[in-house]
Amino acid sequence: MIIKTYDYLPEEARFIRQTVFVEEQGFKEEFDSVDNTAIHAVAFIDGAPAATGRVFPSEEDGVFYLGRLAVIKDFRKSGAGSAMIKHLEAEASKHGAVKIKLHAQVRAKGFYEKNGYVAEGEVFLEEFEPHITMVKSLKN
Repeated sequence: MIIKTYDYLPEEARFIRQTVFVEEQGFKEEFDSVDNTAIHAVAFIDGAPAATGRVFPSEEDGVFYLGRLAVIKDFRKSGAGSAMIKHLEAEASKHGAVKIKLHAQVRAKGFYEKNGYVAEGEVFLEEFEPHITMVKSLKN
């Protein structure tokens, strides 16, 4: 697995997000202005785009958001999702992050817990899908 980092939304990331979030899960508002400023990453397995995600600073000092984490169906259970989280956390750390927040789909809560995230607050809807805020401190 090779993970590449970008300061723009690469076509491979666009493809993965379109496939997973729009075609599989039915989201409509997938691409937004944050794409223009976020740090993006794409994991490639045997040359094929397998996973993507992005990080960007919040308005809170030292807090970054991790989002749009998606893994192509054929590569789920390959470790690409967890590898992507670790990569994005490291990228955020390079830019001053001490804490990461994310909005997890409730069905993915266990995956994020396995990667060190803790649920915070109540369940809420994003495009009619139940989500929960999760946080992880990057400082031990």
